[in-house]
Amino acid sequence: MTFLLNIDVPDVVLATNFYTAAFGLTVGRRFGTDFVELLGWPAPVYLLAKQAGAPGAGNDRRRYDRHWTPLHVDVVVDDVDAAVARAIRAGAILEAPARDAPYGRIAMLADPFGHGFCLLAFSREGYDALIGE
Repeated sequence: MTFLLNIDVPDVVLATNFYTAAFGLTVGRRFGTDFVELLGWPAPVYLLAKQAGAPGAGNDRRRYDRHWTPLHVDVVVDDVDAAVARAIRAGAILEAPARDAPYGRIAMLADPFGHGFCLLAFSREGYDALIGE
């Protein structure tokens, strides 16, 4: 079993520019103008053009202002502060600056399309540091 990550965006070109600049992902394949595959993470990322207001899950309509979802991506990096700077230069919005946590260092951001993500560098103990808390 494996997984892949689909990210709905209103503009595939802008999204491709953001995700390649922020995370060093590379374009694998293009499927026309509204669908692109990005490589460089353990799972492929597919950017899909879906306009704001288009039907989404259930009765919801897609929107690209900052929104909350119970599912988000944690991007594990070696240096959170450097990764935050790179993501901001690419157009990310910093929501919570980098802070130390028992399991490592974490910052919370959003991409230009309203999708939240965290940048995370694990300590030597990682999540095991939370056992017994």
